[in-house]
Amino acid sequence: MSLQKALVLEKAKTPFVLSSIPIPKPGAGEIVVKVLACALNPVDAAVQAIDIIPNVPYPAVLGLDVAGDVEEVGEGVEGYVKGDRVFLSAGYSMAYGGLQQYTLKSVADPDIGKIPSHISYSETATIPLTFATAAIPLLSANPIGAGLNPHFDPKVSFDGEPALVIGGGSSVGQFAIQIYKYLGFSTIITYASSKHTEYLKSLGATHIIDRTQVSLSTLPDALKSVTSQPIKNVYVASGIREGGEEAGYACLAHGGQLVVAIPVTKKQEDAEATGRRIYGVYGSAKIEPNIEFGKEMWKNLPRLVDEGVIKPNRLEVLPKGLLSVPDALPRFLTGGVSGVKLVVNPQDTV
Repeated sequence: MSLQKALVLEKAKTPFVLSSIPIPKPGAGEIVVKVLACALNPVDAAVQAIDIIPNVPYPAVLGLDVAGDVEEVGEGVEGYVKGDRVFLSAGYSMAYGGLQQYTLKSVADPDIGKIPSHISYSETATIPLTFATAAIPLLSANPIGAGLNPHFDPKVSFDGEPALVIGGGSSVGQFAIQIYKYLGFSTIITYASSKHTEYLKSLGATHIIDRTQVSLSTLPDALKSVTSQPIKNVYVASGIREGGEEAGYACLAHGGQLVVAIPVTKKQEDAEATGRRIYGVYGSAKIEPNIEFGKEMWKNLPRLVDEGVIKPNRLEVLPKGLLSVPDALPRFLTGGVSGVKLVVNPQDTV
């Protein structure tokens, strides 16, 4: 039996264990992917530290963003052959997690695509979860999302309109900026650290409001110095932080739409009177109610990446493969990650 290295979380709130486990065999409709890059996310840290997601099937292998090569193809699989370069959203289970050297994937899932030839594995691994976290609530049709472009219609344009991204330096915020640019918004205001100004402007931001100088509570006033137009589209990438969702709502004009990176917590008591709506969903294309839009999104995502419309996050590749993960994940909980995505290559694990 062939073995692989895997980073296993035996129980909730316990240390990771580097283990040797069998390389999975594909069932009907499945492929085995040799994992050549796995991006880390704050949710990985929160699952290990505080068991934030219910019903994780422990023991578990974490890691949701995967890029690699198709190693083996199961019965009935069409469209994929051994050697194809793919990127995908993984799951929290022993066979399907990303923090191991080989993982399983059902090709019936919508959230898998082929990597454009000019993009590296590490770059591509920065995309799946965080792009979906921005795209699903922004683009999918009401009542799931704000409905800005459910079908990726190239004729859709919001030319002349402003948008605001709170937390634009985060991985999710970077994709929100790019989506607003793709939609043709003329003014894309970004609340982020000014040290990321040049980079965020390269993604499409037109104005940076420095979060180190302007508090969330005074952000609505600071916006007045940037634009006199009412802001009817706001994305809060840092919604999990205290005050982000409330600040976004305060910046929103009557009739506007607020999108947050997590399921909505704020009640919409005045929605009927002001027309202000809030949308927030889990960034997964394979759970209801996101599946239909997820199929459309993943049909278009490889093309958008290939054309350079959607660019990967900046990244920091960690050494030593899976061995670097236990020390890296706490950085998400202490503010030690800014403007980059952390990526590991499980094949580098000694």
